[in-house]
Amino acid sequence: MEKLKRNERIAAIMKILGDQPNKIFTLNYFTEMFTAAKSTISEDIVVVKQAMEKMNLGKIQTISGAAGGVKYIPLTTKAQNRKILQETVQYLSKPERILPGGFLYMADIIYSPTIMHQLAAVFASQFDYKEVDYIITVETKGIPLAMMVAKAMNLPLVILRRDSKVTEGSTVSINYVSGSSGKIQKMSLSRRAIPPNSRVIIIDDFMKAGGTARGMMDMMKEFDTQVEDIGVLIATKEPDTKLVKDYIPLLILDEENLKEGIIHIQPNPNLI
Repeated sequence: MEKLKRNERIAAIMKILGDQPNKIFTLNYFTEMFTAAKSTISEDIVVVKQAMEKMNLGKIQTISGAAGGVKYIPLTTKAQNRKILQETVQYLSKPERILPGGFLYMADIIYSPTIMHQLAAVFASQFDYKEVDYIITVETKGIPLAMMVAKAMNLPLVILRRDSKVTEGSTVSINYVSGSSGKIQKMSLSRRAIPPNSRVIIIDDFMKAGGTARGMMDMMKEFDTQVEDIGVLIATKEPDTKLVKDYIPLLILDEENLKEGIIHIQPNPNLI
C-alpha cells in the first residue's frame, strides 16, 4: 500500500473501528496495513480517541498486554437518546398507522436499517454485556433490531423459531402464552444453538404482558443458560405488572388510547 499521510491514516482507523464495534484490533494490524511504526499508530489512535469522545460518537478503548489492542465501543448520551427516540416517536405517531383492531403498523420502522442501527446503539449503551455470549430473539419482527444489537455488541445472534426446521437437527420446543394475542404458541431452538452455561440478552420488538419474553426465558432454562437482560423496542403501558422483570423498553405505548384511534407513545423517561 502507498504510504498514507496522518490524516488519511486517522480516517481509515475510524472507519475500520466503526465498522466492527467491540472487535479488538492489534497495533500490529495497523502497522502492517499502513507500513508505520507502532509509536506512530499509537499517536494516531490517541487522536481518534479524543475526537470520538469530544463529539460523543462512542468510546475508543485501548487494551494493554500481549493480546491487547484497540476497539470501538458504541455509546450514546441521554441527549442523543432523546433525539433518536423522539424521531422514532414522530415516525410512529402518524394516525394512518392505526390498524383495525387497535394495532399499530410498525413494519417500515422495524425493517429500516438506519433506524434500527440507531436504536441498537441506544441498547448497547444500557447493558453491561462484557460477560454475555449471545443475543437472542424470536422470529420474525424482532430479528432486524436484534441483528443490529448483536452487531453493536459484536455478539452472535440466535433466533428462536415458531416451527422447527429439518436443517437445524434435533430441537427443543416449548409452548407459551402470547401476551398480545392471548393464544398458546410454540417456539423451538436447535440443541446446537447455545452451549450450556451461556449468558444471553433477549431483544424483541414488542411487549404487552411479557408472555413471549417469559417463553424465551423458559427456553433458556432448558439450555442451562442465564438471561442477563431484556430489551424491547415498544412496551405497552398496561398491564403495569409484566410476566418478566427488569426489562428495558425504548418506547412506551398507551394501548387504550390506540383503541380509541389516538396514538400516545413516548420515550422511556429513564433513558432521556
